[in-house]
Amino acid sequence: MSTQIHLAQQTEADELLGRSPLAALVGMLLDQQVPMEWAFSGPYTIARRLGRDDLDAGEIAAYDPEAFAALLSDKPAVHRYPGSMAKRIQQLCAFLVDEYGGDAEAVWSDAGTGKELLDRLKALPGFGVQKAQIFLALLGKQYGVRPRGWREAAGSYGDEGSYRSAADITGPESLAKVRAFKQEAKAAAKTAKAAKTTGN
Repeated sequence: MSTQIHLAQQTEADELLGRSPLAALVGMLLDQQVPMEWAFSGPYTIARRLGRDDLDAGEIAAYDPEAFAALLSDKPAVHRYPGSMAKRIQQLCAFLVDEYGGDAEAVWSDAGTGKELLDRLKALPGFGVQKAQIFLALLGKQYGVRPRGWREAAGSYGDEGSYRSAADITGPESLAKVRAFKQEAKAAAKTAKAAKTTGN
């Protein structure tokens, strides 16, 4: 797999995401409570600190947990919560080793339908329904992984022409649109919560 990705907005980090299925999965895992570009540049930072040009699920799963947490905590930290994220990445890699022989691409390469692929993604440690749907949409929209019914399985994230998530980012302009959408959604949720509180 090799595709042009612009999620990290940083050439080397995006190039890794474009050719490494595991880097793409780890970037998606890191995409919470930090800006998207920070999350998706994480896999490149980890690979560099390991002295590698790609991530290896077997190596990461077997890595000493304290040393791996320290690797993510080094300044600049890979995530706002490097310790807990180090643990999650190791859990994800251990699962990939056990279930897929360490081959991240095997998660989607032979999925027959969008629903089957969604179920596989939801089974990954650290992937809830929303994260699984966003990653499914990302695979379909940017990596050309399109099993039957993938858009439906990805829910609103699969909609064509939407700017809802990482799946829709192809450059700075679309990143700004996705960010605006997320801010609007957050504000709407806040308003709804406030209305609920005053309504009680």
